[in-house]
Amino acid sequence: MRAQCQILSEDERQRIHDESLKILQQVGVKFLSKRALKIMGDNGAKVDGDTGIAKIPAEMVEQALKTAPKSFVLGARDPSRDVALPRETAGYVLDLGGVFTRDFRTGERRYAILQDNDDAMRVFDEMALSSVVWPHSMAEGDTPNSSAIRLILSTFKHSSLHVQDEFGEPEEVPYIFEAMAAILGSEDAVKERKLYSVTYCTLAPLVHEGGMCDAYLDMIEFEAPILIYPMPCAGSTGPCGLYSNIAMGNAEALSALVLFQMAHPGTPLIFGDAAGSTDFASGGFLEGSPEMVLQTAARAEMARFYGLPTTQQGCTTDAKEPGPQAVLEKLLTTLPLVLGGADLIQGPGALETSGMLCLEQIVVDEEIAGLCKRMRDGVDVNEAKNYFDDIAEVGPGGHFMMQDSTLAACRSDEFYAPSLSDRHTAERWVELGRSDMYSKARERVEEILAAPQKNPLPDDVIGKLDDIARRADEELN
Repeated sequence: MRAQCQILSEDERQRIHDESLKILQQVGVKFLSKRALKIMGDNGAKVDGDTGIAKIPAEMVEQALKTAPKSFVLGARDPSRDVALPRETAGYVLDLGGVFTRDFRTGERRYAILQDNDDAMRVFDEMALSSVVWPHSMAEGDTPNSSAIRLILSTFKHSSLHVQDEFGEPEEVPYIFEAMAAILGSEDAVKERKLYSVTYCTLAPLVHEGGMCDAYLDMIEFEAPILIYPMPCAGSTGPCGLYSNIAMGNAEALSALVLFQMAHPGTPLIFGDAAGSTDFASGGFLEGSPEMVLQTAARAEMARFYGLPTTQQGCTTDAKEPGPQAVLEKLLTTLPLVLGGADLIQGPGALETSGMLCLEQIVVDEEIAGLCKRMRDGVDVNEAKNYFDDIAEVGPGGHFMMQDSTLAACRSDEFYAPSLSDRHTAERWVELGRSDMYSKARERVEEILAAPQKNPLPDDVIGKLDDIARRADEELN
């Protein structure tokens, strides 16, 4: 008996779908890529060449839904960490989308450097529910046009998980696929294993970027998966109502689905969402609000409505430092997604509205994920768990501490044992040094970083990746 959470009824899902089709047909979507606009026009959209707006008929959406794969595997450098979509239990995506880091040694908020990215990859690799990594957003240095490539290559070196990032221009694409061929040994293996996927964020409201769009139209020839990730903010870049903001984000996602399926039928797509809500005091984007997770959980249900894999923004917070607000908001924005059956949840490791990496937060978020999974697993009512005989044997007034079933249960998954939360008596807690979850998380991070890296790449492959990075520096800058 699994615990469940449902935001939308079946009728409400159909209403959002119908409203999304209405937006696509009557309002349309703007494409800043002439190549994308031509694809849309050639396949039945009503295109205005002057404005770049394509109005998309329902028939195109229906055709795209028919050709989009309903399941596929995100390959990992370590094949035992491959991620098959859809999933039974939510996996997690390391969120390094921000440009800041909370320095692990000093606590200072500063711009991230490459070492921060590499450390985060090693820490997240050790987490049980880790599935996919996003590299850090680095401040531009001496080689700004190739810095993203260097970052992705370094992530391949330091993580054994599936890597997901984004391209800004088509010129970047060949370097990453050459790197994957170096890691896997052949170009054919690149298509088969799918070590790398990309995030495609539409620009709310209802716009597709030019350079990124063209890059991904090149990239789908390699059969790389694409995460479609609208980010409409209710009250600023989206309408100030959750229902309409959900429908508009869904329309943006469907427009991307249509584009990539028309360009290359069968392209693996993840139907995601990172909707936010507006802080009406400042106009800022909020990720730790209940309104945020109501929207992302609803969009996860729309993904299931279409039979598509899903990644949703969650495990997020607007807190500026580790502490109670971060834990409260991250639990709030994780549990509904887990109970609703989201495949992947993107957010662990980040504070400050996904703007700042915090290494110890990765470990705390692992505990939040474990608690949410236990809630999702629910109550096992199989006959093997019926302990009537124990009840009869113990009888009124007894206790069950010495029953064989109790001894077995205390070591089972039925009773979650946290690694960070303290359950000692107050006296024992004082004797042990009054530790809290963040101090324990820091100790875990220190242990991981002090140990040798697990599953490193061979030296010859590292040399090939370094050569690719040097060539990108010379050719792109």
